[in-house]
Order: sequence, then C-alpha cells, then structure tokens
Amino acid sequence: MNTENGGAIDALIERFYGEFDNRSGRAPSAAALRSLFAADARITRVSSAEIERWTVDEFIAPRIALLTRGPLTRFHEWEVRSNTTVFDAIAHRESHYRKTGMMNGAPYDGAGRKFIQLYRRDASWLISSVLWEDD
Repeated sequence: MNTENGGAIDALIERFYGEFDNRSGRAPSAAALRSLFAADARITRVSSAEIERWTVDEFIAPRIALLTRGPLTRFHEWEVRSNTTVFDAIAHRESHYRKTGMMNGAPYDGAGRKFIQLYRRDASWLISSVLWEDD
C-alpha cells in the first residue's frame, strides 16, 4: 500500500469510527457519516441469529437515534488493528475494533471485525460496503 492512499484510507476509517462516539456530550452527525459512503453503499451485519442488510440511510438513522436520544451513553468504538490492501482505485480493509459504553445504565462493551471495501473517485476514497460481525 502506498503511503498516500494508506494515509487517506486511515483518515477515512478513523472518521468512520469517530462518528460512533457520544462521550462528553459529543453528538454523532448523520451528514458526516453519510459523506464517508458511496450513495449506493450497503452495510451488512452477520450474527448467529440473522443477517441484516441496510442502505446507508437505513444504517445511519437508528444509530444516530440510539447515540443521541437512546439508552446508549458514554459510548465509543475504535479500531484496534487493521490490514489494508489497495489495488489502484479499489481497496479492502480488515478492521478489528472494540466498543464500550453504558446501555440503560449498565456497562456495555464488545469487539468484532469489519471488512470494508472502498473505491477512489477523483481524490477521495468512499466506502462502498461494510460487512461486520461482533464477537
């Protein structure tokens, strides 16, 4: 991975995780999150119970509500390790993350992994898909 692409992708992923943070009165921004994604991006979560799929707006709306008006407080999510492969204008990132906060007043934490596909248009990288599974 060249440094220019790697730095831009690292910054985009840091902004992505950074939007899932409501500590110290911080309010996540739907517009900021949406700006990281291609318009037709898809987000998929796999669990033992089901597979859930969303458009960008279907994914963003309930999470913004949960983090601004819901029972999830003092929450943040961050990447703990990653591996990114770039081929010209496409990239794949394997991202391992942790999350912590309070849910209905009780400690809440977890970890998991996301596989994030991106593409470059003009000078910007955009997320085209996210596939994730919590541990």
